[in-house]
Amino acid sequence: MTQKNLINLSCVAKSFKAADGTARLVLDQVDFQLKEGEIVALLGKSGSGKSTLLRIMAGLIPADSGEMTYRDKTIFGPVAGIAMVFQSFALFPWLTVQQNVELGLEAQGIAADEREERADAVLELIGLAGFGGALPRELSGGMKQRVGIARALVTNPDVLLMDEAFSALDVLTGETLRNDMLELWEESRIPTKGILVVSHNIEEAVMMADRIIILGSDPGRVRCEVKIDLPRPRDVDSIEVRALIDEVYGLMTMRPVQETSAGAAPEHQLGYRLPDTDISRIEGVLDLLADTPFNGKADLPQLAEETELSDEELFPTYEALGLLGLALIEKGDISLTPLGTRYVDADQVTRQELFGQQLLTHVPLAAHIRRNLETEASGSLAEAPLLELLEEFLKEDEAKRVLEIAIEWGRYGEVYEYNYHTGRLTLPESAED
Repeated sequence: MTQKNLINLSCVAKSFKAADGTARLVLDQVDFQLKEGEIVALLGKSGSGKSTLLRIMAGLIPADSGEMTYRDKTIFGPVAGIAMVFQSFALFPWLTVQQNVELGLEAQGIAADEREERADAVLELIGLAGFGGALPRELSGGMKQRVGIARALVTNPDVLLMDEAFSALDVLTGETLRNDMLELWEESRIPTKGILVVSHNIEEAVMMADRIIILGSDPGRVRCEVKIDLPRPRDVDSIEVRALIDEVYGLMTMRPVQETSAGAAPEHQLGYRLPDTDISRIEGVLDLLADTPFNGKADLPQLAEETELSDEELFPTYEALGLLGLALIEKGDISLTPLGTRYVDADQVTRQELFGQQLLTHVPLAAHIRRNLETEASGSLAEAPLLELLEEFLKEDEAKRVLEIAIEWGRYGEVYEYNYHTGRLTLPESAED
């Protein structure tokens, strides 16, 4: 029997205005279908537009171009049959649990008696019976997210969109809530016909989904799809599940074709979205990789278990290691390069020297800052013009984050110094005459 499309996107594109007024493409030519009876997980690095895509499907923001339909009807604004669960809980702190859950029903004009009855039923379903009179501040993180899910389910949605719904919770709480949701789905105790989960967690995606869609970044495009035929509930330690996790890790860390032609570190533009990771994490992963039992090469899922860090924390670190030429990531494995091995064995001074050299070679923003400092008569640069430059490529908050990373990395590699009081960059003393 052919599954009916719940949501269909064809050639969807979305841009946002940069600070200089030019359009910055966030999503480009995205084709996507969510069918009846399936759970789909959406994975992608920062800059892939996952949350933007979800908000387009929910009718919260419009696409610039392309076709978007829900049950073959064009999406114009919020759709009654589609509900969304947010990462941040998004509860009104002055309203009780009951009142928070009833909000969507109230907006639909449903009578108070029916609102109360339906809210009571869904709170019991989600494990919050007896908490209707509590305020959000009285609840744990897991309970707050249960309220967020209850608020979505009380409207009897056809489609449930979950934006990093479990990522703000500790591992055990997130796993428990995820399993509870799957149980409600498998036992058809909720009327929802399709679920789309945006996640950073590869294991979570493999445990939940019938299909995994992987988006590329800058702009977001569908890179590949992985179909999962294993019945639920799934055993995370089974050979089949571990093999799927390995496969998805490999796909997530695979470089785009144009970056692999020379087999060297890819070239990046000035506005490249630097991976959000710090020096201590970069060196911590390097040292762990060099030590036993890995001895310079590791399976990424095994390394993740050893570090006890989330995929959201580790993927930027892997990207940084590849960017700086310290490690090679291929087919779900990571291995030290000869330079990485030299780096691990070096003393602190040599590490910083190597880091600075690689930074200037592979990060155009750092090289741009250093060149301008060397040609500037005062040997000093204000950060404001650099932010303006980055905002030609990135949104304001993202430009600020990228510059902060470039400053941290540059200071460590003694490429330049930064004064937090004046907001100015200067050459390090060792580079001055």
